[in-house]
Amino acid sequence: MVKFDRKKVGQAVMSLGGNGVGQVLVAMVATLLVRHFSGPEPALSPDYDIELEDGEKEDGDIELGEEAPVSGKVMPVIIRWCNISCSLSEKSSKSVRWLLKNVSGEAKPGRLLAIMGPSGSGKTTLLNILAGQLAASPRLHLSGIIDFNGNADSNKRAYRLAYVRQEDLFFSQLTVRETLTLAAELQLTEIPSVEEREEYVNNLLLKLGLVNCAESCVGDARVRGISGGEKKRLSLACELIASPSVIFADEPTTGLDAFQAEKVVETLQQLAKDGHTVICSIHQPRGSVYRKFDDIILLTEGALVYAGPAHEEPLEYFSKFGYNCPDHVNPAEFLADLISIDYSSADSVYFSQKRICGLVESFSRYSSTILYANPIEKRQVLAGENFRTSKLLKKGGWWRQFCLLLKRAWMQASRDGPTNKVRARMSIASAIIFGSVFWRMGRSQTSIQDRMGLLQVAAINTAMAALTKTVGVFPKERAIVDRERAKGSYTLGPYLLSKLLAEIPIGAAFPLVFGTILYPMARLNPTASRFGKFCSIVTVESFAASAMGLTVGAMVPSTEAAMAVGPSLMTVFIVFGGYYVNSDNTPIIFRWIPSVSLIRWAFQGLCINEFKGLQFDCQHSFDVQTGEQALERLSFGGCRIRDTLIAQSRILMFWYYTTYLLLEKNKPKYQQLEPLPKLLIETFDNDNLHPTEHQGDLQIKTFDNDNLDKTQPEGDLQMETLDNENLEKIQPEGTLGNENLEKNQAEGDLQINSFDKDNMEKPQPEEPPSLEKVEPKDDDTETPQIDQIRPFILEGAK
Repeated sequence: MVKFDRKKVGQAVMSLGGNGVGQVLVAMVATLLVRHFSGPEPALSPDYDIELEDGEKEDGDIELGEEAPVSGKVMPVIIRWCNISCSLSEKSSKSVRWLLKNVSGEAKPGRLLAIMGPSGSGKTTLLNILAGQLAASPRLHLSGIIDFNGNADSNKRAYRLAYVRQEDLFFSQLTVRETLTLAAELQLTEIPSVEEREEYVNNLLLKLGLVNCAESCVGDARVRGISGGEKKRLSLACELIASPSVIFADEPTTGLDAFQAEKVVETLQQLAKDGHTVICSIHQPRGSVYRKFDDIILLTEGALVYAGPAHEEPLEYFSKFGYNCPDHVNPAEFLADLISIDYSSADSVYFSQKRICGLVESFSRYSSTILYANPIEKRQVLAGENFRTSKLLKKGGWWRQFCLLLKRAWMQASRDGPTNKVRARMSIASAIIFGSVFWRMGRSQTSIQDRMGLLQVAAINTAMAALTKTVGVFPKERAIVDRERAKGSYTLGPYLLSKLLAEIPIGAAFPLVFGTILYPMARLNPTASRFGKFCSIVTVESFAASAMGLTVGAMVPSTEAAMAVGPSLMTVFIVFGGYYVNSDNTPIIFRWIPSVSLIRWAFQGLCINEFKGLQFDCQHSFDVQTGEQALERLSFGGCRIRDTLIAQSRILMFWYYTTYLLLEKNKPKYQQLEPLPKLLIETFDNDNLHPTEHQGDLQIKTFDNDNLDKTQPEGDLQMETLDNENLEKIQPEGTLGNENLEKNQAEGDLQINSFDKDNMEKPQPEEPPSLEKVEPKDDDTETPQIDQIRPFILEGAK
């Protein structure tokens, strides 16, 4: 296929058109010619060549019917899934709740697929399963087949997948351009040139409509930033950096107004036209948004109601069953109402379930005979042969990751104006309050207790300020880090070290402000060296408290939980901080707590710094005369400030190491598909005994009339052959009926049709599990079981 350099062609033709309108017309004609011969622009792919293996062709065709042409640099991926079932075992009982029930479908490049359905229908669950992002749980059971270009699900990591989640999480203090630039530097290690990466980021900003807000702060709930629609497009831009073949978007319009929602869907539609396979879940779109979808999947109660082209096709399909969409009604609203259960009364629940069961049953028969007779057939995608299997992005070196993450951590910490202002004001206010309470302490005997109380309060205040700041921020940051690590942007070691170093300057500033105000007001030991040691002790304590906050944030699932656990844990350390309970009187089982209490080591260091060498006024012989005697009463005699600083440093490193272990342990784990049981069922006729392979879970053989032997299958089901003369029904452990050739349920999960020797047909696929029964609200009205409803539905469908 002929290829053109668009820039060179554009420069050449512009010179032919002169000026004004003629130049514009010539440029338009040239653009159309270039697109005709070379196809659409690659969807935000770095401008580098793809190496081909020997013998591979440079271009190819894709057998996709009416799909849009696919770019030569975006690997086209067709995704097919068959019999996806997901169930959750209840903790309180042995019952099982079905999240998905035998869902099958297909997504193609060049087409925008929308998964629609009411709340709780399984949209996000299906999207997570296809993307391999379903959180693992021992109570979760997942089975089915997912096919990527004819390859098994185990090979899907060979393809680049992007997942735009419902929550848009970013570092709030970075601008849009900085966010994209850092993401590109972390992921695009194969583009070493800074100029090329900047051009690449500019193309992303232009493509996603983010040019006008490129220099704006992203913002969050505390800091005003870009709009919700711009954040969603920024999420798309961050995922598009790696030029993924498949893009998943979980309810991308949630929380957006109608205009912003339509703009986001337009972006997804354009990405699909550029050659990506785009799958999104959406609740109830407006009419203009619905018309942008190429294909839709309708789910209700985890069951499949429709899968196929969008627009008029689903309306025509449901009209066959007497459900016609009224004129001037949004088709999306009509479909949503059709597949939803009305819980307003027991009767409405009954009729809603009856209608939905009929639709599920009808589409199950329709799809098994027409759409998905061979759901995972391996169709050849010729253009796929032109691409080498996409490998996961290589991480940059450890030093490169550290430098980039240190840069980001410093920008986030230094620009966090609201948090820094609050911490500064609290440091100043608390220092003034404590200094006023302990104003200019003297050398009397009562000043000994005052000094100890002040030093204890100073240690507690410093630790609590650092702890609350960290536990209030880190859980959200951890969610961002988990996503970036899942994409392979960086490893955990460079991140934690960069965070520690970036927060040292700011973390040290607030204890210094606190000590500078408090020390002279309380008239503590007035020497420069003692003041420097005072600030050093509270600064190291502040870092240790921040490290403990990181551990708490890595241990609990949310910010609210961290705010509850962190102060509670600190309270324990305060009790064993050396002031309220003497270490000599501590119970044996609790004597290990003071050794790990950062409050205790900070308080001990401050007391040694303050009391050592101090003389007090005495009126009685039993009065404390020196500071050393006061230290002995606290069991701090014989200790050095250096020892307390080393102990606090060890505590700091302990909490950081614990944070590292917790983040590694709590790294998101995803549920793996359980392969469908593979069974071999062999059927023979009397003329030629050729085995036919089917999917099942047993091996069953039938024989001709001359040798009516009973065959024992491999499994729990026992089958017997039937005499064709009298066709007596022989009951296995399940139930099989030969009189009307109907499908019956045998023991286990496999359903088998029995036929005579003249009409040996292939068994029908497994019927999806029935929908769960909804209890009626009226005690006098009983909601029928699904099995009682189904015969009436089938009769009506016929």
